[in-house]
Amino acid sequence: MSIMGIRKVINEMIVKVLNEIRVLKGEERNDIIYFSKSEYKTLRKAKEAFDRSRTKLFDVNQWSKMPGLSSTFALFCPDGSKKLANMTEIGDYILIHLPGPMPENWVKITSLISQEDFAEFVVSPSEKPVAKEGNEAKIAHFFSEEASSTFRIRRTGTTLFAYEIGREESINNAGEQAADREWINTLIAEGAWLGFQKIQWKNLTDYLVHVTEIEKHQK
Repeated sequence: MSIMGIRKVINEMIVKVLNEIRVLKGEERNDIIYFSKSEYKTLRKAKEAFDRSRTKLFDVNQWSKMPGLSSTFALFCPDGSKKLANMTEIGDYILIHLPGPMPENWVKITSLISQEDFAEFVVSPSEKPVAKEGNEAKIAHFFSEEASSTFRIRRTGTTLFAYEIGREESINNAGEQAADREWINTLIAEGAWLGFQKIQWKNLTDYLVHVTEIEKHQK
């Protein structure tokens, strides 16, 4: 191998190591989008489909029943009680359990929009609801508090779209926020979640545009 070739290999190794260090420190941040769409023959059918999508979007407790491999989702009120209503609100919390023996992860709804042909809500990693005094800085999630997920549906003419938009996703493994979860958060984010999120969010966006449905006996 030539000197230039050796230098190239060394430089690539250095870049890889530096990137891995940034990941392990929780400094690497990523943005990613998943989406699905459905087409309808008439505007009336598209509007009806959007109304059904809106119901699905805000009925978070039903997400656990989606076909295929899925996390478990449960909606909670700010006081920590489980919410049975099918309408999410700003300030509500969502408990997310990944498949397998994983720790619980919490997100808080920080904004919500519901319009005639557009609806979404945004969540960010959070502490457990009604965290005890002194525990507020401990984010119970494998991503840091700067991350967010936007769950969105919109109708453009006779086309229905659904999105999961992840922003500023970095590992919660540094500082007081991570509490005693530094390494498990790293393993989840870089291992289980890295490969699973594409399946999880594509299942959700397909469900929101009615490509897939919950089986009747599960309702």
